Amino acid sequence: MISSKLRAIYATLVIAIGLALIVCFIFFTKKKNNARHYRKWCRFFFSLTGLKLEKIGEFDQSASLVVMNHQSLSDIICLEGFHPSNICWVAKKELGEIPFYGYALRGPEMILIDREDKKGLALLLKQAKEKIEQSRPLVIFPEGTRSRGKEDFLPFKPGAKLLAEKLNLKIQPIVLINTRKIYNTKPLESPNTIARMVLLEAFEPEIGTDWYEHLESQMHKIYLKHYKELNA
Repeated sequence: MISSKLRAIYATLVIAIGLALIVCFIFFTKKKNNARHYRKWCRFFFSLTGLKLEKIGEFDQSASLVVMNHQSLSDIICLEGFHPSNICWVAKKELGEIPFYGYALRGPEMILIDREDKKGLALLLKQAKEKIEQSRPLVIFPEGTRSRGKEDFLPFKPGAKLLAEKLNLKIQPIVLINTRKIYNTKPLESPNTIARMVLLEAFEPEIGTDWYEHLESQMHKIYLKHYKELNA
């Protein structure tokens, strides 16, 4: 049986080589739907590593904002590989500054936020509106950073709420389970081989209510249900 460490090392090699190829194709084809065709190659990560992603539910292409919990680099692989639309990530600026691999965000024109810039909010809304007009659903991690992949979420930050209310966006929540267990970088390990992606029903938030707090509670409840199933 392959050890957790060896499986993680192999997965790292697959990601490094695969992402390098995708970045090269992005450079030459970024004007063609932001190189979406080649970005979907991320789905081969699972077949090449022997890891498995169970998908429950369907993507709602009428939703213009995807809200998703965050545990691992494999979260991005899940959505890039399987979402049918030309998605646009909302990420921190530092990720786009990584030599070579940062081009995977800059090339397809993702939204990169400078958290230290006081004008960042106005710029975020302006860029988000432009992407929506281009029929690119936005994707955001409301936790802001990776959780530990155990039973608790990190508190949701207000960014997703702000985007949804200011731009009147329809939201599809997605819950990811065990993505940190199939691939973790700190420490480098892969103790589990099965992750799950649960696609919830899209909705339009009622401004003036506590819909965002309810969303966080609902997503966490569903997460716990599936977490216990996969880690019994």
